[in-house]
Amino acid sequence: MTDEKTKVAIALKKFSLISPIINGQVSNVIEYCKEVTRDPIEMPHYGFKNYSPKTIGTWYSEYRKGGIDALKPALRSDRGISRVLMPEMAEGILRKLKEHPKAPATIIYDQLLDEGLFLKKDVSIATVRRFIKENKAAMRGDTPKTQMLRFSKEHVNQLWMTDLMYGPYIGKTKKQATYLLAYIDDASRLITHAEFYTSQDIATLRSSFKDAVLKRGIPKVIYTDNGKIYRSQSFEYLCAGLGVTLLHHAVAQSHQKGKIERFFRTVRLRFLSTLKASDLESLDTLNEKFKVWLLDDYQKRPHEGLSGETPLSFFLKQASNIELITDLAEFNKKMLLQVKRTVKKDATISLDGSLYETEMFLAGERIDVRYDPEGVIDELYIYKDDKPVSTARPVNFNDNAKRKRTGGIKYIKESMTKNTNAEEKTYSPKTNTISYQDVLGGE
Repeated sequence: MTDEKTKVAIALKKFSLISPIINGQVSNVIEYCKEVTRDPIEMPHYGFKNYSPKTIGTWYSEYRKGGIDALKPALRSDRGISRVLMPEMAEGILRKLKEHPKAPATIIYDQLLDEGLFLKKDVSIATVRRFIKENKAAMRGDTPKTQMLRFSKEHVNQLWMTDLMYGPYIGKTKKQATYLLAYIDDASRLITHAEFYTSQDIATLRSSFKDAVLKRGIPKVIYTDNGKIYRSQSFEYLCAGLGVTLLHHAVAQSHQKGKIERFFRTVRLRFLSTLKASDLESLDTLNEKFKVWLLDDYQKRPHEGLSGETPLSFFLKQASNIELITDLAEFNKKMLLQVKRTVKKDATISLDGSLYETEMFLAGERIDVRYDPEGVIDELYIYKDDKPVSTARPVNFNDNAKRKRTGGIKYIKESMTKNTNAEEKTYSPKTNTISYQDVLGGE
């Protein structure tokens, strides 16, 4: 059985294959499906496998109906029944092929038998030989050609670039570092969102991305570098949930996102250089100053790359091409962060140093927790096998202390009155204890 992280990786791999269709980057869908399935595809957990063009179409339909969650592998109908080649067996064969690419199937088969990966009665040499024949072409180590992305988009929201810049230190006494997270639309050069933060983690990235989408609509593609937060599975999953393709530039090719770098240069020259000490007393003060500068000095300033037009006017002229968020509740649900947790025996869950309580029937279960990290987290959404099963709220220790429980001193005293033998034999004033068995009359 695959764990949740592997399921997400599989779903994201499928999304990467269908995202050009979703974002209108393919002129002929049938030809694209044939092209992308011409060679074996390396799928997380399963290794290299051959897929048909029809399978790509099926994934596309599943995504349209159920979103990114629909691309996760479903539970097998024959779960618990052994198949000829289990995934770990296939991975073992592929591993041996990488170690000994010229070794015959018989040698690989004998080595895996010695390692105890499978038994002779379960897997035949013919099965291994057939598997090697189907996958050997994918094991030759040929490096696929990298497609270069053109950075001259005609329409707004076709492509956003995003990056992070180190900002000034803030605070009157204790200084704190700041980071500017920004998104720029490739066609209009409009900054769809930019803000200073005091952290550079996935929660901050999620917050900035959410604000950008709410203000300027959903982009088709986001292009960024290989920074840790941009490479996180959580951010990739958030993008895929909205149908956004996340691309990363190749190593040592940061010049390919020159527009966002030029914007940061403008921020340093035209904004940071004008700040006073009073502007750096707090994060709110810095961001208020920055918002005014961004609108008046950058968004409304004529841009040479736009033939003298301003980024804001260029963007607004194509308002009909913008896909805005219409269902806020559904959007918020897609923007929840997700973590794996095990419910404790007292039906509580720990998250970011806080304790939350849920239903007792979930005690001991391994569940998925989805939550909004902004502000005070007052509710967690509990999922099991991608289906909502319950919620969790912060533990209220005062209320729990007052909650009436079954049994207790009152129950014991009433039971002792009914059973004088139990009182005489088992009650001890010194320790204030009583035998539970005798209270129940020896049952």
